[in-house]
Amino acid sequence: MQTSSFNLSTTIPNLKPRHHRLTTQTPNLPSSITFRSVNGVSLSTNMLPVIRCSVNSNNNRKLGDWISAPALEKERGDGGVEVKAAEVSGEGVGDGGEAVVAKSKMAETLVLGSLFGLWYLFNIYFNIYNKQVLKVFPNPITVTTVQFAVGSVIVFLMWTLNLHKRPKISGAQLLAILPLAMVHTLGNLFTNMSLGKVAVSFTHTIKAMEPFFSVVLSAMFLGEMPTPWVVGSLLPIAGGVALASMTEASFNWAGFWSAMASNLSNQSRNVLSKKFMVKKEESLDNITLFSIITIMSFFLLSPVTLLTEGVRVTPAYLTAAGLNVKQVYVRSLLAAICFHAYQQVSYMILQRVSPVTHSVGNCVKRVVVIVTSVLFFRTPVSPINSIGTGVALAGVFLYSQVKRLKPKKA
Repeated sequence: MQTSSFNLSTTIPNLKPRHHRLTTQTPNLPSSITFRSVNGVSLSTNMLPVIRCSVNSNNNRKLGDWISAPALEKERGDGGVEVKAAEVSGEGVGDGGEAVVAKSKMAETLVLGSLFGLWYLFNIYFNIYNKQVLKVFPNPITVTTVQFAVGSVIVFLMWTLNLHKRPKISGAQLLAILPLAMVHTLGNLFTNMSLGKVAVSFTHTIKAMEPFFSVVLSAMFLGEMPTPWVVGSLLPIAGGVALASMTEASFNWAGFWSAMASNLSNQSRNVLSKKFMVKKEESLDNITLFSIITIMSFFLLSPVTLLTEGVRVTPAYLTAAGLNVKQVYVRSLLAAICFHAYQQVSYMILQRVSPVTHSVGNCVKRVVVIVTSVLFFRTPVSPINSIGTGVALAGVFLYSQVKRLKPKKA
């Protein structure tokens, strides 16, 4: 929108009657000018050019005879009338604002879609590389420790390069985070133990039971009683997992209970996270919290690794075991990078969407991981096993949807 403003004065002395003088002055585009009426009322607006006009007070000619300007629109303001020029451009401000908002929303959608793609991609490669390492190097405690070690290095690089602000953590906060780090360590350790014993697809089918543990633990420790709809959505999850377990070719109890223990640990972490978020004195974003937990998990698990499995990642040990040292190192490193990356991206997504949307995305991610692992490792899957897995995942999706329903207050 283009606007104009004028400074009109009728009190200039020493003018001869019946002679008109028009003075036009265009300074260096000031940001504010004034319009003075005969009664001295000062009107201001933000304009580009400034035009000063002087007329004889006895002159009866109209202002329109002196100055050619756009039609004026008056609005009352403090101390006078604000003068605005009528719109002369073909495109209004509203249309331009809507275009900017549309572009902004499109950019946000593209960023969010890219994050979901990276989340799934990193998760797929983590499961593939991790399973390849665990098949030839069945030492889940050592493998988990390596993953936390690589994640800790990535965190320190992020802080050193200012990719993410280094937090200031108090001793009280560290004590509050310690239980989170402990259950986080156990959750990932049990997952690797299960992946080493059974097929990737079966591990993730069992991990579809996470909503069941979430409901039970939230009711026990947070007092969040589930609605009948939530309880009903858990039935297909439990039934689907049971059906898939009975027909799983790679089934063994060690892999089954390890995956169940992973569900318990991960959902305990979520419950503790809620309690920590309520009690903490200073805010910590999810990425910072995850970074601190990763470092603490490494220091918690390292002594356990030394006591149980010892140092088994040396070239001499791997060579004596008849393994390809370079192949094991490269795949272990890639699995560790993907492990840390997919969890970082997961928290980045959680900062942009609601927990329910994130839960739906996690359900889709599990489907993608199961399908890709079956295709990559050529895992034998029976029709009944497929039905059980599908029912369990459908139950997870149903659970994420009924979580939107809020119980009516009495």
